[in-house]
Amino acid sequence: MALRLVVGLGNPGSRYERTRHNVGFRLVEFLAGEAGGWKDFKGLGRYCQEGGVLLAEPLTFMNDSGRFVQPLAAFYKVSPAEILVCYDEIALPLGRLRLRPSGSAGGHNGVRSLIECLGTDAFPRLRIGVGPQPPGVDSAAWVLGRFGKDEEAALASVIERAADAVQAVAAQGLEAAMNHFNGDPSA
Repeated sequence: MALRLVVGLGNPGSRYERTRHNVGFRLVEFLAGEAGGWKDFKGLGRYCQEGGVLLAEPLTFMNDSGRFVQPLAAFYKVSPAEILVCYDEIALPLGRLRLRPSGSAGGHNGVRSLIECLGTDAFPRLRIGVGPQPPGVDSAAWVLGRFGKDEEAALASVIERAADAVQAVAAQGLEAAMNHFNGDPSA
């Protein structure tokens, strides 16, 4: 698999900027660096190119992410297998990463939208742990909430590690990156 498109999922607007749901945006913005060079794509999202790979953020809100990703991928002739989707995962503790070649939406509405619009669940994904979700707290409230002070302090190294995972997928392939990054980061 050649990695050609990295999509970070999130919600547009300052209201959502530093929420758990937007770690995908934070990752692709980190990968883009200061230069960025972001371009609009049909008012649905933005993208830039970094090192031969497209980086993209849907601006359609999380639940409608596929409405941007599908036409962007079609325009650049990128197959689902060449897309790496990066997003928040409440079932994983903060700092834990999980790379997978495919799979269900697992209750994530952004991924559900991508599966519907791409017509397949066979696209790689990088799940970034933002949990654990406290008992009795609604999952929507949890992901739309901001990180605590200690969590925010730890997030910089989480984003750096996730960026390393993306770069490993691009350089070494998904399987090698899975072997390296799917374990406990403290091990």
